[in-house]
Amino acid sequence: MKDISIYFQPISQTLNFDDEQLGSVIDSYSNEFPALIPNTIAIFYVPEYRGVLLEQEKVEKQLVGPSNFRDELYTLYKGSDWKTTVYDLGNLMPGKELSDTYYALGQVIAELVKNNIVPIVVGGGQDLTTAMFIGYEELEQLINTCTIDSKLDLGTPEDPVTHENYIGSLLVRRPCYLFNHANIGLQIPFAQPKELDLFEKLFFDVCRLGEFNADFKTAEPILRNSDIISFDFQAIRASEINNNQGNPNGFYAEQACQIAKYAGISDKATSFGIFNCFSDNLIEAKLIAQMCWYFMDGFFDRKGDFPVGSKIEYTKFTVFLEIGEYEIVFYRSNKSDRWWMEVPYPPSEFSKFERHHLVPCNKTDYDNAMKNEMPDLWWRTYQKLG
Repeated sequence: MKDISIYFQPISQTLNFDDEQLGSVIDSYSNEFPALIPNTIAIFYVPEYRGVLLEQEKVEKQLVGPSNFRDELYTLYKGSDWKTTVYDLGNLMPGKELSDTYYALGQVIAELVKNNIVPIVVGGGQDLTTAMFIGYEELEQLINTCTIDSKLDLGTPEDPVTHENYIGSLLVRRPCYLFNHANIGLQIPFAQPKELDLFEKLFFDVCRLGEFNADFKTAEPILRNSDIISFDFQAIRASEINNNQGNPNGFYAEQACQIAKYAGISDKATSFGIFNCFSDNLIEAKLIAQMCWYFMDGFFDRKGDFPVGSKIEYTKFTVFLEIGEYEIVFYRSNKSDRWWMEVPYPPSEFSKFERHHLVPCNKTDYDNAMKNEMPDLWWRTYQKLG
């Protein structure tokens, strides 16, 4: 494993903790950089805000950021099923230029993911999602991204990358390793019609805030199908975090933790970021800490039941649609009762699309197919594979 310690600053820890509190359990970079082992989690903070367009007089205050989330995280108690050590790598040092920070974060992400270590990145502007994506390019495989955000953040390729338009920069990167992008929590008043049209043309997934509130199950397969999950902290309603400049509508604090838990439990998710944290507000620090805790708790509860290879531990259902004469195959895990559906792809593209033709879904997709209704998720995926 490459030496990534050169990108980090150690943190100082002077408090004492009980044996079961995370402050005693986490292997943190306070003296020596941790000796990392696979199949665990590494958390770190990136105090980089140059991609956030703020009024000049606010910049100095906003640069304080949420580094105090550690004070809250370390007082929490570890889960009963947490099997391995969790690492705290400290603070990633911003570079001289914003592009230098992107490079450093990309290198760290690439090295951690290649060694089966799941990073939790606390930032910083959400444009750092771009740097995380760049890290995955070294893996040379198509990936899925998911943002929890009240906006689509598309922008145009000509604009400088910021926390409000970074998705557009991912679309124009060559070679393009983005197979699918999804948004959870969109609020339509914040979406330009042309952005919605582009999402539709690219067959991207959107779960609006109202849909999420009506039934969380509509969002769970999206999280289960994502490699990079990026949470915009400003998608949480302002009253939840004592933010008098935020949005009156958004997710409740417990919903944010629920999303983090389901992100952690997803076998496919290999990185998680919490961004656009613009304050050292104590309530924000507590919520960030709890979101990290729930992601870790989900990670240690992973079922390892993504249906690849032998399907002996799955129940197979085949549905024949009369309209169009399509045959749709569903799999239900005997471990977790979760569902997937199989989407065909051109034989010549097997290796390229191998990770994407089994799509997480809900039982309602199977129920609709039984009513001779084509699942919208199946059709969108089929268009991308074709």
